[in-house]
Amino acid sequence: MDRIPATRLSRLLTGWAADGPGALPRLLADALRELAERGDVAPGTALPSQRALASALGVSRSTVTSAYGLLEAEGRLESRHGSGSRLRASGAVGEPVGEGRLASFGTRDGVVDLSSGALEGLPAVADALDSLSGRDLSAALAGDGYLPYGLPRLRELLAEQYRADGLPTSPDQILVTAGSQQALWLITQGLVEPGDTVVVEDPTYRGALEALRARGARLVPLPAYGSRPGAAGATDGHEDGPAALARLTGRIRPRLVYLQPAVHNPTGRAMSAPTRRAWAAVLAERGLYTVEDNAYAELSLSEDGAPPPLAAQLPDGTAATIGTLSKLYWGGLRLGWIRASRPVIHRLAELRKSVDLSCPVVEQLLAVRLLQGLPEARARRRAQLRERLAAAERLLTAQAPHWRWERPAGGSALWVELPGTDAEATAQLARRAGVLVVPGPAFSAVDGFRSRLRLPFAARPDQHDPYDRHDPQDRLAAALPVLLHSADRAGPVR
Repeated sequence: MDRIPATRLSRLLTGWAADGPGALPRLLADALRELAERGDVAPGTALPSQRALASALGVSRSTVTSAYGLLEAEGRLESRHGSGSRLRASGAVGEPVGEGRLASFGTRDGVVDLSSGALEGLPAVADALDSLSGRDLSAALAGDGYLPYGLPRLRELLAEQYRADGLPTSPDQILVTAGSQQALWLITQGLVEPGDTVVVEDPTYRGALEALRARGARLVPLPAYGSRPGAAGATDGHEDGPAALARLTGRIRPRLVYLQPAVHNPTGRAMSAPTRRAWAAVLAERGLYTVEDNAYAELSLSEDGAPPPLAAQLPDGTAATIGTLSKLYWGGLRLGWIRASRPVIHRLAELRKSVDLSCPVVEQLLAVRLLQGLPEARARRRAQLRERLAAAERLLTAQAPHWRWERPAGGSALWVELPGTDAEATAQLARRAGVLVVPGPAFSAVDGFRSRLRLPFAARPDQHDPYDRHDPQDRLAAALPVLLHSADRAGPVR
């Protein structure tokens, strides 16, 4: 059984010691035991060394030593000379899950939650819903309501949009999904086999890393596009992605390449036209299948519309493009899609039948209305994001002048560098003080970016948030002193 890295284990330990009473060793032991019982860490997994885990959690080594000792006394931990300590569990069911990416969703009481950049809904959603009537549903009611590929009218509109962007598309090349996350899951399950090599950017969207790891893919990271020394998100000292991909494919052939060309999560960057051409040239020359995740495309901060899909520059049938309305309009609108070749769409539709048969028809009717108001929604959301970004930058410049970031081209978060500081330990210390934030290694296939945090600047507090004042900066302002104090305590990257 492989040893779990300390950074990954620390992210699975969500919520431990945030408010609970008791000594830290006991709280840590309880949290580790719970991971084993749930199956989040498979029985027999070798735990990190005491020193490594202490560093990742921002606690003393004696705290980890004591926690391991408590578990060993309970028979939950087995120590073997030369192979370290291994967890034992009874009653664990199923495979290990992801790294707690959605652990805070719906459980925000008592904390300042900066773990997600999800935005509040636009009023256009309510307006579109008010405009629907029974007559809009009458045609759909003539059928059984099971539409595995999606509502025909919605697929037609999406295909029309792709054609307008320079990518010839017919409705039967569109599969409507329950958000972009289901789209990504379907692609992972339908196109990747355990052991397949998948190329990802470093850093990249952590939901993609979790889905690919759960599928058993072998992840090969390449520097995120446009990397350059000193830039936020850069893999300093490394060549850019297209050149690195060309060198890599001289030795191995990956099953697919996963990219975020439009707006990149977590860096907030957008591919320039020359960079798109460079990627497209290598991908086409090597005949590589590309998964283009454009979930954040509509959150661009520019005045223009969403950039054209990278697939428009690739040979027909060699790419799958992911899109969604959930990021632009509202996370509660679970509506995404995949654009791909007809055989791939058919394969993925057959797979999704075993999961949920189809998306709700009423929600798809709502999406048809929303697509008709897309330019207005883009303008409103982008103006909102620009305003909130400016306010967040003023706040950080005043209170954390030694932190660094690159102004994003889009998205709802900053990719912040804490120079020389262990962001993993910072996040753990902040969590125990009631602030949830995601450290850089969560976005890396190799646990890199140890001095970075993703810091949302645009999410409004919800009605259950104890720091629900007036705007997103109130939440950030409430969290910032805790983050600064935690960073001071965390120490340097080791």
